[in-house]
Amino acid sequence: MDASTALRRLTMRAESEFRADEAARARLAEDLGKGAATDLVSLIDAALVASANAKPWRQLMQRIERYGVREGLAKQQAEVLEVLLSYGLCMSTSQVANAARLAEQDGMRRFLNRVDTIEIDEPSPDLPPVVEGQREILRAIKDTGVVLREAHVLDGGVRTANRAGTTAPGVDRVQWFIRQGWAQVDATAELRDGQAVTLTELGEALLAG
Repeated sequence: MDASTALRRLTMRAESEFRADEAARARLAEDLGKGAATDLVSLIDAALVASANAKPWRQLMQRIERYGVREGLAKQQAEVLEVLLSYGLCMSTSQVANAARLAEQDGMRRFLNRVDTIEIDEPSPDLPPVVEGQREILRAIKDTGVVLREAHVLDGGVRTANRAGTTAPGVDRVQWFIRQGWAQVDATAELRDGQAVTLTELGEALLAG
């Protein structure tokens, strides 16, 4: 499958595991906060399992952000398999530690089973080379809501902006990406209101490659 499709599938699965992890932790914290006299073993086990299931997916998404979909997935699969093969048979005197260890192994096996059928196509040889700085701008356009906006009513000109708390790429860089066909701007909107900048299919392929 192409890298964009693979990224969507992997992201959906990762987010599902993250939600399950958060929900299990919340249930455990809620019962602990109530000081309930009920048996908490099942809730603790559920939290350990959910955390172990989510861990390799968190690592995967970090690797994808750094290396791209294809290379990030390959690196994560290789590391998880190496860790699984290195596990010994020794057990701890702590039942919680043993449960966490077994849950982690099961979580890694589930991860490998989930991604085993995902084969990502080789990047097209026609794609231009992209350096990491350009990839960061592509990622900013995709993830932080970059817009072109009128700089000042009196001064004229154009500036970039995006969501609060994030740094927008410079207007010259964004306009260069638009000229290259890597990004596109919604010219139907007024410049004073902000014209959204999004990636083209080529930009998506470059980011995912």
